[in-house]
This record gives sequence, structure tokens and C-alpha cells, in this order.
Amino acid sequence: MANPFDTGLAKTPANYQPLTPLVFLQRAASVHPDHVAIIHGEVRTTYAEFYARSRRLASSLASRGIGFGDTVSAMLANTPAMLEAHYGVPMTGAVLHAINTRLDASAIAFMLDHAETKVLISDTEFGSVLADALKQAKVKPLLIDYRDLECGVEGTRLGTLDYETFIAGGDPEFAWTMPDEE
Repeated sequence: MANPFDTGLAKTPANYQPLTPLVFLQRAASVHPDHVAIIHGEVRTTYAEFYARSRRLASSLASRGIGFGDTVSAMLANTPAMLEAHYGVPMTGAVLHAINTRLDASAIAFMLDHAETKVLISDTEFGSVLADALKQAKVKPLLIDYRDLECGVEGTRLGTLDYETFIAGGDPEFAWTMPDEE
């Protein structure tokens, strides 16, 4: 006997939407644009600014050819850039690979290769371990350096691209699309 709950329930817009946090940020920016979304030291970022910065990141990544199925790795502390990556990367259809900041170089190298990382966004605070990991890894990702001014550590820059400069070239109105599946 067929289960009645399995009958006539193919995915349709009426009964299915991929589980994604992207719509939460979009709605918060629409309904509460001037409410503070991020507090990082003295910096206060509203939902409207957070959404625009995430879209700028997505736009900048897309302009570099990053899209569906690509991997963007990030080794960042709990910073605004990490929050923006959690939204901006999936807005391109790419996969965010968040790297634990306590791992050693060989583990990171393995992960970068296994993920086939195309872009690495990294806090300069973790630059020395990442430099060792990149020497061991086969992949040669686009390197984007983020410097957290709150941590007080200059750290090691890995590439020539600065995060703020990178996203500044992006479109704050980037037309992202919802994922088909989670």
C-alpha cells in the first residue's frame, strides 16, 4: 500500500524552497535596513550595509569566474569578513569552505587540495601557517588578504589583493540567485 504522504508531492514552488540563510539577510535588509547587524570593536554595520557588502563580495567573486560548484576557502576569525563570506559566497552558487583556525599546515594543505579551492580569503593573523600550507598544496588559489584591525596583529600577507579593495569593486546590487538545493 502506497503511503499517502508520498503521492502527488513533487517539488513545486508551493511546497518546496531550498533551506538557505540568504533570504534571511535579504529580508532583514529590507525590513530593518538601519538596525545594527554586526558589532566588531568600534565598528557598527547595519543590515543594509551588511547585505550590500555581501553582494559586493559575490559580485567580485563572480567577476573572477567563481560560480556554481567552485570552492572558496576562508580562514578567518569571527570577523565581519567571515560573516560576509557566509552570504556572499553562496550568492554566487559557490561552496564556502571555512577552515578551522587551529589546524596545522599539512591538514590545511590537504583540505585546500581536497576542496579544489579556487579562492582563499585569509586573515593575515593566520598568514604564516597558511604560507606553509600553500607550499605543500597542489592548488594555487586566488589569494585575498583580510586584516582585522581589532586583533592588533599585522600578520603575514599571502597575496597582492586586499579584501576591502577586492569587494570595493563589486556591485552592491548584484543580482544573485537562490540555490536549487541545499
